[in-house]
Amino acid sequence: MTVIDTAVRSAIEPIITANNLFLEALHISTAGKHRIIRILVDGEKRLSLDEVTAITKPISEKLDEVAELGERPFTLEVSSPGVDFPLTLPRHWRKNKGRLVAIKIKSGEKITGRIHESSDLTVTIEMKAGNFQELSLSEVAEANIEIEFK
Repeated sequence: MTVIDTAVRSAIEPIITANNLFLEALHISTAGKHRIIRILVDGEKRLSLDEVTAITKPISEKLDEVAELGERPFTLEVSSPGVDFPLTLPRHWRKNKGRLVAIKIKSGEKITGRIHESSDLTVTIEMKAGNFQELSLSEVAEANIEIEFK
């Protein structure tokens, strides 16, 4: 992590946590004389566009005060993780209860089913036949929500 990354993270995290949100990702890139700052925020529930918009202004104002960014102009992009964002933390599983998920187990086995229950250590998946399978989150290599068209 660079000095700029650290300074930006330190500046924005208090704003994000004060709004009961989580900083999922921070990516700063340079395009010529311009910087692009991409921030992913998330909550315990799916965020609305209004919620993302509301947090963008105070983040932008705070970034204007970060000395490490210097005088170089920047573009700020604040968004929430999309449906393709991997499930890596217990709160990701809780937030997506009832949704269809594709899971790759560290053993190589692949499972698809609905998230029935989850805790900080385990997740219970409802399989097609109405059977349930409990997995330790430590067994999960990859997990992504499957898009459903109704």
